[in-house]
Amino acid sequence: MAHEFDGQKYEKTTAHQREWGTKLISELSMKGDEHVLDLGCGDGTNTAMIAELLPNGQVVGIDASQGMIETAKPKKKSNVKFILMDIDEISFVDEFDIIYSNATLHRVKDHVRLLKNVHTALRNGGLVRFNFAGEGNCSHFFTVIRKAMKVDEFATFFENFSWPWYMPSIAEYSNLVNKSELKDRKVWCENADRFFRDTEAMIGWVDQPSLVPFLSYVPDSHKSDFRNYVIKEMIEETRLNDGRCFETFRRINLSARK
Repeated sequence: MAHEFDGQKYEKTTAHQREWGTKLISELSMKGDEHVLDLGCGDGTNTAMIAELLPNGQVVGIDASQGMIETAKPKKKSNVKFILMDIDEISFVDEFDIIYSNATLHRVKDHVRLLKNVHTALRNGGLVRFNFAGEGNCSHFFTVIRKAMKVDEFATFFENFSWPWYMPSIAEYSNLVNKSELKDRKVWCENADRFFRDTEAMIGWVDQPSLVPFLSYVPDSHKSDFRNYVIKEMIEETRLNDGRCFETFRRINLSARK
């Protein structure tokens, strides 16, 4: 299930995702003429950054959220374009030298299918470079949201709820990747725990993107109450004595080639 995000709010509250993406891009060692696919381009900030490194190349950013694509479109240039597309539906064949994804693929449930489609989309020798959430990620938010879903006032809304993310252990993901057709496979973990500067910064991140998959199950009449309950609990769970808020961010990295 693809969720709809507010791209403009996301752009303002996800500095840590941009930091991870910037680091990832710096590791790509591009010559400048590559054809790059950005899976889950979000607001397009990192996609545009890739384009600046491709004077003779091109980057395509895809995202399943119309709100994200609309926010990304103003960043369009001659060598960058944005397409509204679900990652599960990619059907490119031998088109890309690099397939990049930052802070997105925990929203994709079927990574066997994903890796098969990525392999097909790459040119021979092409590079895959992913960073996404793994086991241990957002432990405070998950504690709070699971508690909120069990509150009598809200519990009936989640009777048919499906957990929106896939966050495997390193061992599980390594095993999955090793069964794929990709070569030169490397999978490793990264501790990227985050201190939000204050409660407002943490609340912004909770609103976009963390709460989005849950609010879609809550009727409009209860959305505000549910959101306020989660925010209150998150402040209690994460706020430190100095006013900052702490959350765990654990990442899985993949580097491989076709």
